[in-house]
Amino acid sequence: MSTIMEISTDQDIAKVKALKKMKATALSLLGFAVLLFIIAIYFKIPMLQAFSEAAMVGGIADWFAVVALFRHPLGIPIWHTAIIPTKKNEIGENLGNFVSEEFLDREKLEIKLDEFNFATKASDWLSQKESADKIANVVSLNIIPGILKAIKDEDIKRFIQVQFKEKLEGINFGDWVALALEPLQKGNVKNELLTNLLEVMSSELTNNKDLIRKKVKASTPLLSFGLADKSITEGVFNGLQDFLNEAKNPESAVRVKIDQYVYDFLEKIKNSEEMRIKINNMILSFAGKKEVQDYINGIWDEIKLSITNDLEKGDDSSIKNSISNLIQTFGNGIKEDAVMIDKINNFIKNDALSVLLNNKKVIGDLISSTVKSWDGKEVSEKLELEIGKDLQYIRINGTLVGGLIGLVIYGVEQLYHFVF
Repeated sequence: MSTIMEISTDQDIAKVKALKKMKATALSLLGFAVLLFIIAIYFKIPMLQAFSEAAMVGGIADWFAVVALFRHPLGIPIWHTAIIPTKKNEIGENLGNFVSEEFLDREKLEIKLDEFNFATKASDWLSQKESADKIANVVSLNIIPGILKAIKDEDIKRFIQVQFKEKLEGINFGDWVALALEPLQKGNVKNELLTNLLEVMSSELTNNKDLIRKKVKASTPLLSFGLADKSITEGVFNGLQDFLNEAKNPESAVRVKIDQYVYDFLEKIKNSEEMRIKINNMILSFAGKKEVQDYINGIWDEIKLSITNDLEKGDDSSIKNSISNLIQTFGNGIKEDAVMIDKINNFIKNDALSVLLNNKKVIGDLISSTVKSWDGKEVSEKLELEIGKDLQYIRINGTLVGGLIGLVIYGVEQLYHFVF
């Protein structure tokens, strides 16, 4: 069983010191009363004797009462002592019943919620930079790194791959290609594109004339001693140039054939289901290649590394600052929206409160079972640490008030003897 009494923090150490100090003060006052009693007996001082006797009785009685809450006085198992550790279960049940029956009361809670105006206070708090930074710090320093450590890289990569594949399979690339190429059949777009393409081909042919010559030379017989190279090269070059120049003319037979081929191809893409399936399969097979899969896997590694590196920047983290700005914007947005404030307050007052009240017995049972699960001695020590210092004032007051009452009784007794 985990202990709830661990005096390890500076705050707990300070509480222990304060408790010991108050116990010593109360004990010293009782000791002083004993000393006064001895003096009164020795010097025969009736008034002082009456004061000291009553003070000792009051001090000892209240010491017994305070100690009896937490343990058996002097370790003697006197009846109805060590109340907290022995009655822990009953205290837990009573506490649970009190919270569920008295605290979780709809009428009382509705009044408090109306007075509190949760939405306004929450929006005011969220809109402050200091508050937003606190939340952003918790998210960026604890929640996000915790999530990154908790999730498995393999699961994320598998998830990305599955999603990527499903999204690709859900896209009809044939329709996309047909839609993208449709403008080519309208107006002068197709003619301009073909003309530009032919111009580029003609220019590249001219720029690579030497390369053509080398290719021709490598293909001619050695016995020609290079005599045919030049004429063949010129023939090939001039033939290709003539073909491209003729194709540039929109009215030429070559251009008409090219136009018809392009038109037929576009029509086939638009109307042929078989062609669309081929386009889809081609793209999907490309997406399934190892290089593409490796790239997809690397996406998560890059994202994770970028997040980690950014969070390590502390106050300069763009993620943290973005979260903070988002929280402030959210808070300001609510604060300036009266309708939203009413909705939030009504939600808390009606829906959230109903859920809370419908489960108030569960809450009471949870409190009761939690208290019952604690170790009685540890509960007693914890409570004494928290409230024991204040309870020592009962002992001090008992000693002083007892002494004063003793004086009053002595005075009444002397007055009686004087009168009668």
